[in-house]
Amino acid sequence: MSRIKGKDTKPEMVVRRFLHAKGLRYRLHDKKLPGKPDIVLPKYKTIVNVHGCFWHGHDGCRYYVIPKTRTEWWQQKINRNRELDQQNLSKLIQEGWKVLTIFECELKPKVRADTLDNLLEQIRFENSGN
Repeated sequence: MSRIKGKDTKPEMVVRRFLHAKGLRYRLHDKKLPGKPDIVLPKYKTIVNVHGCFWHGHDGCRYYVIPKTRTEWWQQKINRNRELDQQNLSKLIQEGWKVLTIFECELKPKVRADTLDNLLEQIRFENSGN
């Protein structure tokens, strides 16, 4: 597990390239914010989390399958990740941030364009009233 990357993953890079190409500027993994979110858009007071389906327990996703060995250990690990995600989400919302979450499966080539367009719409729509 030491070789599992937590930063600069392929799904995260897809989102970052898209946002940059659309002229949005962001910060990465801001240590001052709870959970060190993947992408921080300070201008829009918005955070984009890019989650791996397996590591964050994406329900109903074909990429979220508990391994057959050490099942209990994996379930505890993934449940702990979910708890931390929820705690960090609550803290960020209390601080006034808008939090958007994209899962890895939503960035597969067949659905990527729709997901990214929807993300851009959410960032712009949610902040048009400010």
